[in-house]
Amino acid sequence: MNARIHLSAPDMSGTEERYLVNALRSGWVAPVGPDLDAFEVEIARRCGTAYAVGVSSGTAALHLALLALGVGPGQVVVVPTLTFAATANAVVYTGAEPVFVDCEPDTGNVDAGLVERAVAELRRDGRHVGAVVPVDLFGACADNRRLEALDVPLLEDAAEALGASRDGRPAGSFGRAAALSFNGNKIITTSGGGMLVTGDAALADRCRYLATQARQPVPHYEHVDVGYNYRLSNLLAAVGRAQLSRLDGMLARRRQLRERYAKTFAGVPGVRIVGESDHGSNCWLTVIAVEDRDAGWRAADLGAHLARHDIETRPVWKPMHRQPVYRGARAWLTGAADRLFATGLALPSGSQLTDAARQRVFDAIDEFL
Repeated sequence: MNARIHLSAPDMSGTEERYLVNALRSGWVAPVGPDLDAFEVEIARRCGTAYAVGVSSGTAALHLALLALGVGPGQVVVVPTLTFAATANAVVYTGAEPVFVDCEPDTGNVDAGLVERAVAELRRDGRHVGAVVPVDLFGACADNRRLEALDVPLLEDAAEALGASRDGRPAGSFGRAAALSFNGNKIITTSGGGMLVTGDAALADRCRYLATQARQPVPHYEHVDVGYNYRLSNLLAAVGRAQLSRLDGMLARRRQLRERYAKTFAGVPGVRIVGESDHGSNCWLTVIAVEDRDAGWRAADLGAHLARHDIETRPVWKPMHRQPVYRGARAWLTGAADRLFATGLALPSGSQLTDAARQRVFDAIDEFL
């Protein structure tokens, strides 16, 4: 019986085992240590930033960065409506209010022009805009350089985008700070974990301090701030270092898979690759959009067919403005995110897929078509 093919499963090798065993034998088991220090340096170098702080999740990185930027109650933060809930949730953790902005129809990334309009209108209404948090969706950078020109702190949610680039700059290098995720389904994984990257030494120091329970540098336990237990462990950092050493090969395999999907759907009426012209993408997930009037079938029909072959797919993120928890939140909408939610389907994109697994996916798609 064939094993289930997942959307983006971890890509592991003997390299991760060697790094992890070496970390265990070193005695640096908990909580921090030399592998964490080295992982921070290596990630910062890859992202083109001066500093990095290893944390327990991408969500933790967002939360800490917002706090370090001074975001809090009475403020609003501009967030894409087409994103995972963590982006908006981190805003709520600070006591601020998320407001949502729609996406570009072609890429799914936040509409920069609409962000500019939202910021202007919020300020006219007397609201303090604490930050703008663009998301590099599906591994392609948003128009972050344009958003940097706004007179608002920019926090890049690059959780899905390690290894991507735009305008000659790597993902993670835009704005005051950026958040990365090393969750199990990301480009590289530490099983769970994340990283805050920044060029701002004071911001990095503040985040590292808050992530370690805001402990004062004295022999006893002294606290003048409320802190968090957010640091990444040395053992997980060792796994991350092994993953990072293999990143370029992982990116190449995901790119090859994207190109094969593009060839498979070329000429199929009503079907396109979301963000297909963005060659700076890391190809974390390949997403198709299906216009059923032209194709004669819906994205969900292909998803159901692949599920019968034990192949995982997933709809595009349900927009935040449609989530019950954020009902009533202010939003600037064009309908683009709703359309992608209705027509989009994420296909298996993992770098760990064997040649046989890839062939199963494409045989099943060919059978459907």
